[in-house]
Amino acid sequence: MPTLFTKRLIIRPINMKDAKDFYEYAPSPLVGPMAGWAPHENYLVTKQVIKNMIYVDSRTEPYFGHYVITLKDSGKMIGTIELYNLQHQFKAELGYALNPKYWGNGYAVEAAMKVLEYGFTYLNLKRIEAKTYVDNYQSRRVCEKIGMNFEGIAKKAYQRYDGKIFDEARYGITDEEYFSFLRKEEENEETSKL
Repeated sequence: MPTLFTKRLIIRPINMKDAKDFYEYAPSPLVGPMAGWAPHENYLVTKQVIKNMIYVDSRTEPYFGHYVITLKDSGKMIGTIELYNLQHQFKAELGYALNPKYWGNGYAVEAAMKVLEYGFTYLNLKRIEAKTYVDNYQSRRVCEKIGMNFEGIAKKAYQRYDGKIFDEARYGITDEEYFSFLRKEEENEETSKL
C-alpha cells in the first residue's frame, strides 16, 4: 500500500511502532465511542488492535487499509484513516479518528481529502460514503468540508459495541462530484489570490 503526502501530513500504513502514539488517545471517551469502538482499557489492547488491523490489511486486496495520520515535521502519529467495506471495486466507506489534542487544526480534512483523491484516482472508485452518529458534529463537519453531500438520517441504523443503538447521519460523494468540488476549490483559491 502506498504512502501518501500532503502539505503537513504523511499518511501511511499502520505498524506496531504506532502503538505508543495510538494509546495516547485510544482510551479517551471522546474518540472511540464516537467512532463506534470501545475505549482501549490498556496498552495491550491497543497492540492487539493494531495486530488485527495489520492482519486484515494483509488479506484484503485491493484495499486502502488502516493508515495512520502522522505529522510531517515530527513523525508523530495523531490519528487513523481508512477506506473500508470496498464493494466490487466501485464504492467504499471512509472512516477516521483523531487524537483530541490535534482537533481544530484541519488535519482530518487534509487527510480525508488525500484519501478521497487516492480512492477516486488510483482505485477508480465511483462513490465514497461516510456514516457518523447524528450528534458527532466534528465528524459531520469534516464530511461537509471535503465536499460530501448529506444524504439523510438512517433511524436506528447502528448498534455500538455496548449495545446502544444510534441514528446515523449519512454522507456520500461520487467521482463526478469529487472532481467538480476540486475544480471549485481551485477556482476559489485563484480568486482569493487576486
